[in-house]
Amino acid sequence: MNILDAVSLLLAVGLFVYLLIALLCANRN
Repeated sequence: MNILDAVSLLLAVGLFVYLLIALLCANRN
C-alpha cells in the first residue's frame, strides 16, 4: 500500500463522515 492509496482512502472516509454528519444535522433541524 503506497502513500497515494492511503491518502485517497483517508479522503474518501473523511468525505463519507462529513456527509453523514451533514445529513444528521439536516434531519435534526
